[in-house]
Amino acid sequence: MISAAPDTLNAGPMNIFITGASSGLGAALARHYARLHGAGAVIGIAGRDAARLAGVADSLRPARGACYVFDIRDRAGLQAAAADYVARHGAPDLVIANAGISAGTRCDEGDDLDVLADIFDANVHGLAATLQVFIPAMRGRGGVLAGIASVAGIRGFPGSGAYSASKAAAINWLEALRAELRGSGLRVVTVCPGYIDTPMTRQNGFTMPFLMSAEDGAARVARAIASGRSMVVVPWQMQAVSWALRLLPPWLFDRAFARAPRKPRRKPGP
Repeated sequence: MISAAPDTLNAGPMNIFITGASSGLGAALARHYARLHGAGAVIGIAGRDAARLAGVADSLRPARGACYVFDIRDRAGLQAAAADYVARHGAPDLVIANAGISAGTRCDEGDDLDVLADIFDANVHGLAATLQVFIPAMRGRGGVLAGIASVAGIRGFPGSGAYSASKAAAINWLEALRAELRGSGLRVVTVCPGYIDTPMTRQNGFTMPFLMSAEDGAARVARAIASGRSMVVVPWQMQAVSWALRLLPPWLFDRAFARAPRKPRRKPGP
């Protein structure tokens, strides 16, 4: 397999492993890379729904799909899947930690603390474990570790405190990993998508600016991963919004978002 340096991510067969691939962005990413790399590529796809995962695998031909059914919060399941993939197909050239969950929460509601813990377990611990488990096999041969964060991690949005905090933690963890692995031959990329039309975002009861289809989002995320940049926000319009949000002083952010539309409170969803 080829080394996944920025200039080779768009050429030749590759070993790729993607979590959260039974639907939404993860499934679209698997199909995108299957079209890009074709026969010879082995795309490991992980998710919780065996039937949907099998359907995604069928859509990857002539690339080969390798299905792994587990919940991203199941450490033993993740470790077993990674070990099996490496044993059968070799070390990945690209790992995309995409799996995550979302739910509307209120920071002043004690009942939502359990939801907060659940979201952090998937979106932070799950992301970290996905990338960490492949590092020993990839170290020394090169490759890319990509974490899917979110523009929601830029500020603490009311009604989405747990989700925003989890994505902020993911951004910071990926930044630390990037510095720690500098010079190792492994590249770490943080991708912060805006709104993508997936089962997760369809829970939102408000208008979502710059909404992308899953296919368009996947193409943009893949370009971001191949760009060689450390952190990328997609689409570019949302990058401009994220920079503006960063510059808002706390008192102005508080006033501007106090009555902003909020995600309905519910248990975490896929």
